[in-house]
Amino acid sequence: MRIELRRGITLHPGTFTAVIAPQALILSALNGNPDLQRFLFLFVCGNYSRLLSGIGRTSANFEVRRPFTADQLLTVLNEAGHTVVFVEHDPTLFDGGERLLAPAAAALRDTGREALVILYAPAMDRSFAALARQADRLIELLPPGETGQPIRPRDVRSRRKGGLQSRAQQTLEVF
Repeated sequence: MRIELRRGITLHPGTFTAVIAPQALILSALNGNPDLQRFLFLFVCGNYSRLLSGIGRTSANFEVRRPFTADQLLTVLNEAGHTVVFVEHDPTLFDGGERLLAPAAAALRDTGREALVILYAPAMDRSFAALARQADRLIELLPPGETGQPIRPRDVRSRRKGGLQSRAQQTLEVF
């Protein structure tokens, strides 16, 4: 059993891999692999999932668990007995629970000894980075045509102040 993200980038059982990639690429990898239907697949997402509605799974082997706190995430990971554990990162699980980042990262790594564990996020954030430190591999896939250019700290500061427009998410103003 394996999942091919792109030509030459394959995920194998017995590993914990952190993946940063566009949603369309991850959905294509999950939906385009009919062999995944044969294995016990656990999809873990928190308060909000960007991917769940796009996954075309009809197999009885596909289970969804939705922890709403970091403690519940730890419980889900400790109880997992699946071949594939896909965790869609939700940073709100760790709001006020930053002390659980290290135990959650350790639980992901421990689960990865017996299964293929994938921690997914469309972009890096602080809690994802803390969890990914325990991963066997960190893979960042860019959309076709984009080049990976390092972000300078000066750019991050100006983005926070509204100097640069972020394509990820925008806040609506209240009238």
